[in-house]
Amino acid sequence: MSTIQVKDKFFKPFISSDEIQKAVCQVADKINKDLAGKNPIFICVLNGAFMFAADLYKNITIDSEITFMRMKSYDGMQTTGKVKAISGLMEDIKDRTVVVVEDIVDTGYTMKNIIEQLKEKGAKEVKIATLLHKPEALKVELDLDYVALNIPNAFIVGYGLDYDELGRNLKDIYVIAE
Repeated sequence: MSTIQVKDKFFKPFISSDEIQKAVCQVADKINKDLAGKNPIFICVLNGAFMFAADLYKNITIDSEITFMRMKSYDGMQTTGKVKAISGLMEDIKDRTVVVVEDIVDTGYTMKNIIEQLKEKGAKEVKIATLLHKPEALKVELDLDYVALNIPNAFIVGYGLDYDELGRNLKDIYVIAE
């Protein structure tokens, strides 16, 4: 891993793909134990969580389903503070255990919005599985059930996370080098 450039910014190595995979497997193991017999439905929040969701779901051994919803709250490197649903949930989740699979929880606004939507649709219980959590950036109260890695409040790219839609394809995670 070496320093990379995405658009006008430089990023240095932060979390290797091996570290990511180890953390993903630990989250999957915990979910498999906690939700055995509940037939949960996993909801991957696009676009950022697609890599995490794919790797996580490959390690889920309990009966379950997976679906997707698309949300947007960032513009460039900044959160807009507004959450926009680009493509909503089509499946019936009434009386279901739902696991929201997110790439990163920073301010928590997007996750709070998603939880409210899922409860309105009748979810029995909503669990949150996030690859990354920035505790210093959290602005709302949230109970995160499954956190793969806690990180400082810095801008990152790779493994599904982007800078203006670029860098998602990187297998490692990089932090801005400023």
